[in-house]
Amino acid sequence: MTDGFGLVVRFTCKDQTSAEAFDRLVAETAEKIRAHEPGTLVYAVHQVEGRPLQRIFYELYADRTAFESHEAQPHVQRFLAEREQYLSAIEVDFLTPQVAKGLPGGESDNQ
Repeated sequence: MTDGFGLVVRFTCKDQTSAEAFDRLVAETAEKIRAHEPGTLVYAVHQVEGRPLQRIFYELYADRTAFESHEAQPHVQRFLAEREQYLSAIEVDFLTPQVAKGLPGGESDNQ
């Protein structure tokens, strides 16, 4: 897989009330990402088992330009501005996809 650009983000919320508000903000944002961002291939949000205040995002974009377009969207700008009030920590790892299943350009089960 040569194209694509991804990232993994770990968010730690301040407390349970903040986590609930953060989850609502994420749900509103994800709905608009699904509807308006064809270059966003995967936008998956996970709760971390045993760590109720943590969320892991896995994001995969068609390319760096699609990621930059994502970041410029009004709904993402709102998310970026509002998320800080709910969080105590953010960790980001940028990824270059190499091999994948179920994504354009990835290896299939039949090979």
